[in-house]
Amino acid sequence: MDDSARRGDVFRYESYLVDEAAGLLSCRYSVDGRGFEERFALTPAGRWNSPAARAAGRLVFLLAGVSYYKTAAPPVIDLGETAVTDTERGFLREYYLQGLGEFGFQNRIDLTSLRVEGPVAAAAAPESAGGGGQLRALVPFGGGIDSIVTVEQVRQRADAALFVVSRPGDRFAAIERPAAVTGLPVIRADREIDPQLLRSKELGFLNGHVPVTGILSAVAVLAAVLAGRDAVVMSNEWSASIPTLEDRGRPINHQYSKSESFEAGFRRVLAAAGAGLPEYFSLLRPRTELWVARKFAGLKRYHDTFRSCNRAFHIDTTLRLDHWCGHCDKCCFIDLILAPFLPVAELEKIFAGGDLPPAPGSREPLADPAQADRFRALLGTSAGDKPFECVGEIGECRAAALLAARRADRADCKLLQELAAEVAALPDAPSPAASAAMLRPVGAHFIPAAFSPEDLLA
Repeated sequence: MDDSARRGDVFRYESYLVDEAAGLLSCRYSVDGRGFEERFALTPAGRWNSPAARAAGRLVFLLAGVSYYKTAAPPVIDLGETAVTDTERGFLREYYLQGLGEFGFQNRIDLTSLRVEGPVAAAAAPESAGGGGQLRALVPFGGGIDSIVTVEQVRQRADAALFVVSRPGDRFAAIERPAAVTGLPVIRADREIDPQLLRSKELGFLNGHVPVTGILSAVAVLAAVLAGRDAVVMSNEWSASIPTLEDRGRPINHQYSKSESFEAGFRRVLAAAGAGLPEYFSLLRPRTELWVARKFAGLKRYHDTFRSCNRAFHIDTTLRLDHWCGHCDKCCFIDLILAPFLPVAELEKIFAGGDLPPAPGSREPLADPAQADRFRALLGTSAGDKPFECVGEIGECRAAALLAARRADRADCKLLQELAAEVAALPDAPSPAASAAMLRPVGAHFIPAAFSPEDLLA
């Protein structure tokens, strides 16, 4: 298709600047002359002049640009005066192509001809991050079951701290409440996007999903350097690598920047930076969401405080809910994946608000027949596509439905029994052996030996 009329000509990386006294990193970009600036304030402020901090700040600059590129999606990315190595250039192009796969699909824009132009830097000599003694890990924390399970595993072997990114002056209760339950220190970054992005429709910008976990990963590496921590431990599981759908033979993955492919590429860039940057890996990479849910079911002290609901993270605070909405794709997925491992009464309590006063009309999604189509999209038993959300792979969702339906306290759950019967009738329905296999390691990982995966992931 000819989409040239909708797109800009050149996206340019202008410059980045560190204000050490303020603990502030400013990143500047432009699209056809229109300037943008994004700022990151990190605490504690320190070590900004080290080679590792300079290298990490530069990577934040490179990865954060994607939010501004998407305003017009030009065919050319001009790196300006920022020289990159061949490894970085290849990674950056893949990051834009794959990370904006959903954006391109929904806007019907073909990005495959994208060119990344600019000066070439020589590869640096590899340098160890050093360390020795007790491991000091930084765990990006979103308050969901994945990051909670990671924290509880990591703290067994390392001096752990949480990492939280938010807008200046804003806090998400769905993150803050479970973070408080951990009892661990919290290292923060305030991210201030250019206000023009909030006026995208008014200004005629293109809009859509960006690989935000990639941006947050780079910021976490910078935060780890400044705080003297030697590892950034992510919570991205096996199913994050599975494409959401295919479009004309090309995989489109809503979770690309949580995938094994992104993790491998980013690790190569960090290793080649030659500045002794922290280790970066996902502790859950070889695990399914089904395994994560079983682990989380045993972490009862979090059950009253976590809230993996889309409406809990709305940018507009007037639209942000302080309870589960009970009808978004995330609510339905969390209910489904936990149903095999938690009693009905426990899940009813969770969706009613946990230790908060019950919200009017709150109910468990599986108790609501109106959510049938959302569940069928998760199970792949309807004509609709899997939702563009951070939800599990179809096979593990089907296994969860079958396992949950066998529980004695779910015998009267009409919706679940109907969904499980539809799954059981499929020629590729998960067998008991296949479901059991999902509770064991299912894929490759990059977990360092120091974190003893055999111990922590048993």
